[in-house]
Amino acid sequence: MEGDVEKANHNMRSNGSILNGNCSEEKLDELRRVLGKVDGDPLRIVGVGAGAWGSVFAALLQDSYGQFREKVQIRIWRRPGRAVDRATAEHLFEVINSREDVLRRLIRRCAYLKYVEGRLGDRTLYADEILKDGFCLNMIDMPLCPLKVVTNLQEAVWDADIVVNGLPSTETRQVFEEIRRYWKERINMPIIISLAKGIEAALDPVPHIITPTQMINRATGVPMENILYLGGPNIASEIYNKEYANARICGSSRWRKPLAKFLRQPHFIVWDNSDLVTHEVMGGLKNVYAIGAGMVAALTNESATSKSVYFAHCTSEMIFITHLLAEEPEKLAGPLLADTYVTLLKGRNAWYGQMLAKGQINLDMGDSISGKGMIQGVSAIKAFYELLSQASLSVLHPEENKPVALAELCPILKTLYNILIMREQPAEAILQALRDETLHDPRERIEIAQSQAFYRPSLLGQP
Repeated sequence: MEGDVEKANHNMRSNGSILNGNCSEEKLDELRRVLGKVDGDPLRIVGVGAGAWGSVFAALLQDSYGQFREKVQIRIWRRPGRAVDRATAEHLFEVINSREDVLRRLIRRCAYLKYVEGRLGDRTLYADEILKDGFCLNMIDMPLCPLKVVTNLQEAVWDADIVVNGLPSTETRQVFEEIRRYWKERINMPIIISLAKGIEAALDPVPHIITPTQMINRATGVPMENILYLGGPNIASEIYNKEYANARICGSSRWRKPLAKFLRQPHFIVWDNSDLVTHEVMGGLKNVYAIGAGMVAALTNESATSKSVYFAHCTSEMIFITHLLAEEPEKLAGPLLADTYVTLLKGRNAWYGQMLAKGQINLDMGDSISGKGMIQGVSAIKAFYELLSQASLSVLHPEENKPVALAELCPILKTLYNILIMREQPAEAILQALRDETLHDPRERIEIAQSQAFYRPSLLGQP
């Protein structure tokens, strides 16, 4: 009886009304038809990686469709063995006891006692263990719905119809190379939705970038038609708290339109777009410049003027870079601009920049921070700068009429590289980059990108 009550309450929370519940089932049935699923064969959706956004994405699907157990299975994979430290366990206990709904749910599930023991230090809690109860280690303050957690990767993915990549870009290649071994006997390839934001740079045989969707394609052999990217102005905890948000799913028309309809919710509007390159590259770039935004905010005591100057320069660099990588890149407007704005305003990369500038964390702590997860902007700074520093990619300087490395026309990116990667400058150098009297009007940088034959298909490994 208690399970039935909990399920009913869960359905009401997810859908708001029986009508919305019926709409969810209709959308699920429609996607099942598109994928050729027959009665008795559930649609299998698996999230790979349980960071904040990956966990929230799985929880959104569970909230919307988890009640239809005969038609869909929703699971999430994360590595086992990650212990929850004592301080985090104490904080988790405080969160539980501050939320009556969560407290009652744990008591009904006979799971409350282990959190008491964790608070007292009498028991070690593990990240996969608490995720089953709806707690993401990177987002302790926002309890989710309980999730079906699988710690064996083969068990999680071998028969999946849809795989959601919630891994950092730095881990995507390794994990999907392992997944490839489990898909050797498959006849039909799954659909993969990548949430990862970041890139790798490869300098041989010619300089080029590798995006997460490309990593997955090369690691698994799944055709690019079946690999999509989803991104938008999304702060994970706020989306789960039903703050209004939007996103775009980008890729082939065969899958993006039915998936956009399936993922769309009253508070989470998903559009579809064909420009995979621009959106995925922008997803990596915004994390780069968010670190600098956090530094500027901390160093200027949240000066609106300084932050707006930074915004003007960093967005011009983003436009400059995307013109290299896409023949007709979508303009930095609408959701793309909103995604950049929210990431510069609030997010783990902006937080990281703030904490560095305030001296509350240091570079020796690495780019994986307890309670926050992977700071993906750090590796992206290194990748973009090293790529744009290659002499083979030089262009004529707009005033000096001589070849110059593309990185020299991106002073914010260059400064972030010197601060975070080379460690040759302090965080304060980001302000000097803004105040440099030789810094060109951002409009000029955009005009260079738009007026020259700037597009370099080789940068995406294309002939």
